[in-house]
Amino acid sequence: MAPWLEGLRQLRPLVHLLLPLMVHWIADEMTVSVLVDLTTNALCPGEENCSEAIYINGIQQTITGIFKMIVIPLMGQLSDEYGRKPFLLLTVSTNIVPFSLLAINQARGTVYAYYAIRTIAMIISKGTIFCIAVAYVADIIDEGKRAAVFSWMTGLFSVSLVIGNLLARFLPEEYIFQVSIVLLTFVPVYMWLFLNETVKSTRKSDHDISCLNKAVSIVTNRYYLMKNAAYIVFSSPTLKRISFVSFFYELGSSGISSVIMYYMKAVFGFDKNQLSEVSIIVEVGSIFSQILVLPLLNPLVGERVILCAALLAYTAYGLLYGLAWAPWVPYVSTCFGIIYVLVKPATYAVISKGSTSADQGKAQGFVGGVQSIASFLSPLAMSPLTTWFLSSDAPFNCRGFSIIIATLSTVVALCFAWTLNLDAPKKNAEEQQTEDVETPLLS
Repeated sequence: MAPWLEGLRQLRPLVHLLLPLMVHWIADEMTVSVLVDLTTNALCPGEENCSEAIYINGIQQTITGIFKMIVIPLMGQLSDEYGRKPFLLLTVSTNIVPFSLLAINQARGTVYAYYAIRTIAMIISKGTIFCIAVAYVADIIDEGKRAAVFSWMTGLFSVSLVIGNLLARFLPEEYIFQVSIVLLTFVPVYMWLFLNETVKSTRKSDHDISCLNKAVSIVTNRYYLMKNAAYIVFSSPTLKRISFVSFFYELGSSGISSVIMYYMKAVFGFDKNQLSEVSIIVEVGSIFSQILVLPLLNPLVGERVILCAALLAYTAYGLLYGLAWAPWVPYVSTCFGIIYVLVKPATYAVISKGSTSADQGKAQGFVGGVQSIASFLSPLAMSPLTTWFLSSDAPFNCRGFSIIIATLSTVVALCFAWTLNLDAPKKNAEEQQTEDVETPLLS
C-alpha cells in the first residue's frame, strides 16, 4: 500500500483529534489577513503605512519567541504527567477572548487590549498545540506508521489554512470575527465531549510540593537536558551544520513573515481579499508538495538536494518581494512556496538521519530551540528597518530593503546546507562502550 494511503487509513482513530484541530486552524487563519486592515485603520486612521502596527507586531513576536522556549517543553512534560486532553483544551481555548474583543469593538484602546491578551494566548498556544497533538498521535499510532500519519497531519494543516483564507476572501469583513469565535468555541466543546485521554495521570499524592516548585524543577531539568543536547549536536558535523541552517533560515523567514503583509498593504494597497489570495497560492502549493512531491523526490535525490533547492526557492521568493515593482510580482513570488515549503520537512529528515535512535528527541528539540532564538531576534531588526524604508525619511528608494536584507540570511543558510555531509551518526557512549567490549572477543 502507498505510504500516503496507509497514513490516511491510520487517521481513523484520530478523527476526534484532527477534526477540532482543523476547525481551530481554520478559525485562526481566517482572521490573519483582516487583522492587517483592522489594526492599520485603528492605529493609523486614513493611512496605508502604519509603523506603530509593525512595531507592535514585532514586539508581540519577540515576546512570544522568548517565552515559548520555556512554555513548549514545560507543557509537553506536564502533558506526559497529567494527560494530553487538559492541555489541548487549554491551548485551543486561548484565542476566544482576544478575538471576542475585536468582534465587540475595534477602537484604538480595544486593539491595544487585543494585542496584550493575544500575546499571552500565543505564548500558551503557539507551537504547543501541534507539539501535544503529535504526542497524542504517538500514544495511539505504532512507531513504524507514524511518519505517514505526520505527513497527513501537515497536509491537513495546509488544507485548513486554505479554507481559512477562502473564508477570509469571501466573507464580509464585519462577520469574520463572529464566525471565527463560533468555530473557536466549538473546538474545546467538541474535544471535551468526544476526545479520549491517552495518558493515565501519574500525579503524585504529595501535596507538599507546590505548583511553583514543580515548575522550577521542570525548568531546571530542561536546562540540563538542553546542555546534554547541545553536546550531542555540536559533536556531530551534520547536526552542527543543520543547526546553523535552521538558525539563519528562521532568522530570515520569521523576519519577513512578521512584516510582509504590512509591507504589501503599504506599497501596493493590498486589502484583506488580496492578502488572502496570496496566502491561498502558497498553501495550495504546500499541500501538493508535502503529500505528493516530497515522498517521491526524497528517495531519488536525497535530503540535501531538496533542502538546497527549497532554500534557493526561498531566496528567490524574498528577492522578488523586496524588489517588487508592480502589484502582480507578489503573486508570482508566492509560486516559489511550492518548493520552499519543503525546508522544514527536509531539515527534520536531516536531523533524524544525523542522530542515533536514542538521541532523536534531544537533537530535534535543540534545533527547535535554535529556531526559537532566531524567531525572537529577527523582529528586533526587521520592524525598525521596515518602518524606516517605508517612510519618507528612507536614505534611498527601496521600500523592500529590509526584506532583501532578511533574504541574505537565507543565502547564508544555503551555503551551510551545501556543505552538509550526511554521515553516519556518532555513537553515544553506551554504544561505543559495548563495541569496545565486543571487539577483542571478535578478534
